[in-house]
Amino acid sequence: MTPSVRSRRATRPPAAQLVVGVGAGSGVTVDEVLELVSCVLREAGLPARCVVELATVDAKADEPGIVGAAARLSVPVRAYRADELAAVAVPNPSDASLSATGTPSVAEAAALVGAEELLVPKRKSSPRGRVGKVTCAVARRAPHAHPDPTVAWNPVPGT
Repeated sequence: MTPSVRSRRATRPPAAQLVVGVGAGSGVTVDEVLELVSCVLREAGLPARCVVELATVDAKADEPGIVGAAARLSVPVRAYRADELAAVAVPNPSDASLSATGTPSVAEAAALVGAEELLVPKRKSSPRGRVGKVTCAVARRAPHAHPDPTVAWNPVPGT
Protein backbone atom coordinates (compact mmCIF):
# COMPACT_ATOMS: atom_id res chain seq x y z
CA MET A 1 0.00 0.00 0.00
CA THR A 2 1.40 3.40 -1.02
CA PRO A 3 1.33 6.05 1.68
CA SER A 4 -0.75 9.09 0.90
CA VAL A 5 0.84 12.48 0.26
CA ARG A 6 -0.38 13.60 3.66
CA SER A 7 1.30 10.73 5.49
CA ARG A 8 4.56 11.27 3.57
CA ARG A 9 4.58 14.88 4.70
CA ALA A 10 3.95 13.81 8.27
CA THR A 11 7.05 11.60 8.27
CA ARG A 12 9.34 14.11 6.52
CA PRO A 13 12.03 15.47 8.86
CA PRO A 14 11.63 19.06 9.98
CA ALA A 15 13.43 21.78 8.01
CA ALA A 16 17.02 22.38 8.99
CA GLN A 17 17.65 25.11 11.51
CA LEU A 18 20.55 27.22 10.30
CA VAL A 19 22.76 29.41 12.44
CA VAL A 20 24.75 32.11 10.69
CA GLY A 21 27.88 33.10 12.57
CA VAL A 22 28.88 36.71 11.91
CA GLY A 23 32.12 38.51 12.60
CA ALA A 24 32.24 42.21 11.77
CA GLY A 25 34.37 45.29 11.94
CA SER A 26 33.10 48.44 13.58
CA GLY A 27 30.73 50.40 11.40
CA VAL A 28 29.71 47.50 9.16
CA THR A 29 26.44 48.28 7.38
CA VAL A 30 23.25 46.27 7.41
CA ASP A 31 23.50 46.00 3.63
CA GLU A 32 27.01 44.53 3.74
CA VAL A 33 25.97 41.91 6.29
CA LEU A 34 22.79 41.00 4.39
CA GLU A 35 24.54 40.90 1.04
CA LEU A 36 27.15 38.43 2.30
CA VAL A 37 24.64 36.26 4.18
CA SER A 38 22.28 36.15 1.20
CA CYS A 39 25.08 35.34 -1.24
CA VAL A 40 26.50 32.56 0.96
CA LEU A 41 23.08 30.98 1.50
CA ARG A 42 22.16 31.21 -2.19
CA GLU A 43 25.48 29.71 -3.36
CA ALA A 44 25.13 26.86 -0.86
CA GLY A 45 21.52 26.20 -1.89
CA LEU A 46 20.29 26.91 1.64
CA PRO A 47 16.93 28.65 2.19
CA ALA A 48 17.07 31.93 4.10
CA ARG A 49 13.77 30.98 5.79
CA CYS A 50 15.67 28.26 7.71
CA VAL A 51 17.99 30.77 9.41
CA VAL A 52 17.00 30.85 13.09
CA GLU A 53 19.61 33.26 14.44
CA LEU A 54 22.70 35.33 13.78
CA ALA A 55 25.43 34.47 16.28
CA THR A 56 28.49 36.54 17.17
CA VAL A 57 30.92 37.47 19.92
CA ASP A 58 29.43 39.53 22.76
CA ALA A 59 31.61 42.55 21.91
CA LYS A 60 29.82 42.80 18.55
CA ALA A 61 26.27 41.89 19.61
CA ASP A 62 25.17 45.54 19.58
CA GLU A 63 26.88 46.42 16.28
CA PRO A 64 24.12 48.22 14.31
CA GLY A 65 24.91 46.36 11.07
CA ILE A 66 24.49 42.96 12.75
CA VAL A 67 21.42 43.96 14.76
CA GLY A 68 19.81 45.54 11.70
CA ALA A 69 20.53 42.50 9.52
CA ALA A 70 19.00 40.21 12.13
CA ALA A 71 15.91 42.41 12.28
CA ARG A 72 15.55 42.33 8.49
CA LEU A 73 15.88 38.53 8.58
CA SER A 74 13.40 38.41 11.51
CA VAL A 75 15.82 36.45 13.68
CA PRO A 76 17.50 37.22 17.00
CA VAL A 77 21.17 37.95 17.60
CA ARG A 78 22.86 35.47 19.92
CA ALA A 79 26.07 36.52 21.65
CA TYR A 80 28.84 34.36 23.10
CA ARG A 81 31.79 35.34 25.27
CA ALA A 82 35.17 35.29 23.50
CA ASP A 83 36.41 32.51 25.80
CA GLU A 84 33.43 30.34 24.84
CA LEU A 85 34.16 30.83 21.15
CA ALA A 86 37.89 30.22 21.67
CA ALA A 87 37.03 26.74 23.01
CA VAL A 88 35.32 25.74 19.73
CA ALA A 89 37.48 23.87 17.20
CA VAL A 90 37.25 25.57 13.80
CA PRO A 91 38.77 24.79 10.40
CA ASN A 92 39.99 28.35 9.72
CA PRO A 93 41.32 30.14 12.81
CA SER A 94 42.58 33.70 12.35
CA ASP A 95 45.34 35.62 14.11
CA ALA A 96 43.54 38.86 13.15
CA SER A 97 40.38 37.70 14.91
CA LEU A 98 42.37 36.59 17.94
CA SER A 99 44.05 39.98 18.32
CA ALA A 100 40.81 41.92 17.71
CA THR A 101 38.35 39.88 19.78
CA GLY A 102 40.27 37.44 21.97
CA THR A 103 39.14 34.39 20.00
CA PRO A 104 40.71 32.86 16.88
CA SER A 105 37.28 32.63 15.29
CA VAL A 106 34.03 34.53 15.52
CA ALA A 107 31.96 33.50 12.48
CA GLU A 108 32.76 29.77 12.40
CA ALA A 109 32.88 29.33 16.17
CA ALA A 110 29.63 31.24 16.77
CA ALA A 111 27.89 29.20 14.07
CA LEU A 112 29.20 25.93 15.51
CA VAL A 113 28.19 26.40 19.16
CA GLY A 114 25.34 23.92 19.61
CA ALA A 115 25.47 22.90 15.95
CA GLU A 116 25.92 19.49 14.45
CA GLU A 117 27.84 20.47 11.31
CA LEU A 118 29.48 23.40 9.59
CA LEU A 119 27.82 23.72 6.20
CA VAL A 120 29.68 26.77 4.90
CA PRO A 121 33.11 27.76 6.22
CA LYS A 122 33.79 31.44 6.83
CA ARG A 123 33.53 33.80 3.90
CA LYS A 124 34.49 37.46 3.90
CA SER A 125 32.57 40.22 2.19
CA SER A 126 34.24 41.90 -0.76
CA PRO A 127 32.58 45.22 -1.52
CA ARG A 128 33.99 47.17 -4.46
CA GLY A 129 36.68 49.68 -3.68
CA ARG A 130 37.40 48.74 -0.06
CA VAL A 131 38.24 45.93 2.31
CA GLY A 132 35.27 43.90 3.52
CA LYS A 133 34.07 44.35 7.09
CA VAL A 134 32.04 41.19 7.63
CA THR A 135 32.66 37.46 7.74
CA CYS A 136 30.01 34.77 8.00
CA ALA A 137 29.76 31.00 8.28
CA VAL A 138 26.71 28.72 8.33
CA ALA A 139 26.04 25.67 10.47
CA ARG A 140 23.12 23.30 10.91
CA ARG A 141 21.85 23.33 14.47
CA ALA A 142 21.60 20.01 16.21
CA PRO A 143 17.92 19.00 16.44
CA HIS A 144 18.07 18.77 20.24
CA ALA A 145 19.90 22.10 20.76
CA HIS A 146 18.08 24.70 22.81
CA PRO A 147 19.21 28.22 23.59
CA ASP A 148 21.27 28.46 26.77
CA PRO A 149 19.55 30.95 29.10
CA THR A 150 22.95 32.11 30.39
CA VAL A 151 23.96 33.43 26.96
CA ALA A 152 23.14 37.02 26.00
CA TRP A 153 20.12 37.10 23.73
CA ASN A 154 18.85 40.06 21.75
CA PRO A 155 15.37 39.18 20.46
CA VAL A 156 14.03 40.63 17.26
CA PRO A 157 12.76 44.15 17.98
CA GLY A 158 8.99 44.42 18.09
CA THR A 159 8.30 40.74 18.85
